Amino acid sequence: MPKTPKRGGASRPKTHAPRKRFGQNFLNDQGVIAAIARTINPHPEDNVVEIGPGQGALTDALFESGCAIKAIEIDRDLQSQLRVMFFNRDFTLFNYDALKFDFNELSNADHDLRIVGNLPYNISTPLIFKLLTHLPIIRDMHFMLQKEVVDRLAASPGNKHWGRLSVMTQVDCDVEHLFDVPPEAFYPQPKVQSAIVRLMPRSSAHRPECSREQLGKLVQLAFAQRRKTLRNNLRSIIDDTTMQRLGIDPACRAETLTLDQLMDLSLELSEAAI
Repeated sequence: MPKTPKRGGASRPKTHAPRKRFGQNFLNDQGVIAAIARTINPHPEDNVVEIGPGQGALTDALFESGCAIKAIEIDRDLQSQLRVMFFNRDFTLFNYDALKFDFNELSNADHDLRIVGNLPYNISTPLIFKLLTHLPIIRDMHFMLQKEVVDRLAASPGNKHWGRLSVMTQVDCDVEHLFDVPPEAFYPQPKVQSAIVRLMPRSSAHRPECSREQLGKLVQLAFAQRRKTLRNNLRSIIDDTTMQRLGIDPACRAETLTLDQLMDLSLELSEAAI
């Protein structure tokens, strides 16, 4: 089981009132910050991209490695603070919504971006799906997320958390739940447990003949109503005979299927059929 790192003394931010509309909960426990920085382990030559640096706590810790950091921050007030804090560092700041940002602008080579961030719950899932479309330029991703989202990312077939997010992430990334972070490590304290996760794009695609777009459509349908059987959820696009030929029981639920079984189903279907 992932372990929670030893916590250090926390200092309460005083210069910025957290904004609920941006989902701001600032990490301010020095022990946790140091543990995350050690986990990321940046090097001076790395192309580090931080999404939502907030008040710069993790940014400051990452700078100890001598790396350059490109940061994306939507809050204009925080941007002013960050520019003052890191005026003498190799720091590039973008005032942008990460969901609308073109990450290709930040890449210098194949698989060179190292993306980190404490992601608000309201954007975490759509942002991860967006980043999955940029895997050819990403080396790894380290995120602080609500633990429920990390459980879904790292789930295995048969687990209640196994679903669309698990499948579409694990088809091209290795997922590792690193450690949990308690609410007390933040200001203000969230009402949920958080966790650190590592997403590592694979060097070669798993079954590249399977269209990721079509797999995504199939998975969305298969998991649309989790308590229903595959027969019911996929009734309009595939028959029992085809599923049985693939070794899949039409009476089972989607959460019991492996990644390869879902890919087998996807390959059976034409794009026009979904």
